[in-house]
Amino acid sequence: MYAIVEIAGQQFKVAKDQKVYVHRLQEEEGSKVSFDKVLLLDNEGAVSVGAPAIQGAEVTAKILSHLQGDKVIVFKKKRRKGFRKKNGHRQALTEIQIEGIVASGAKKAAKKAEAKKAAPKKATKADDLKKIEGIGPKIAETLVAAGIVTYADLAKSKPAKISEIIADVRGNHVTDTWPTQAQLAADGKWDELKELQDKLDGGVEK
Repeated sequence: MYAIVEIAGQQFKVAKDQKVYVHRLQEEEGSKVSFDKVLLLDNEGAVSVGAPAIQGAEVTAKILSHLQGDKVIVFKKKRRKGFRKKNGHRQALTEIQIEGIVASGAKKAAKKAEAKKAAPKKATKADDLKKIEGIGPKIAETLVAAGIVTYADLAKSKPAKISEIIADVRGNHVTDTWPTQAQLAADGKWDELKELQDKLDGGVEK
């Protein structure tokens, strides 16, 4: 990615990490500066042209040092007048290093993504696991504490893992059909779930 940006009255073609000499800036060495007069942006072949500047685009840089340019001799002469004048000039410059090029709208998108990341996640609505044949209040509470709070969670769990989670709950619990029942509940197939449960007693087929 590169940009054509106006800095202190001059136009430069810049890219990330590039060092550039510009007319003297007022900021101190080591400080950060930004330039919003971005005239053109090329992002991997996608070219954007401003009118005259691209709204929202920005080039950020760090001031490395202030210095003077090479001495330039200015000589003036008028023929047959005996007029000669010689002066020297050293331009005051600032060396900057380009740290980043922000395309139009990228700053807003970054802020939006940051806000979305910082926003608390909505809690998953828990299902009534007691509607599964063989699951009582104590087992349901134990499963929720283990992170199994919905029918979909239970449907993804293997019977052996479920048995391991509820091992401390008193009673003889057969978990073989629980994932199947949970999948039917998750899919909203309540009639099929009732038909299956009519054949079960405590999770075990009669």
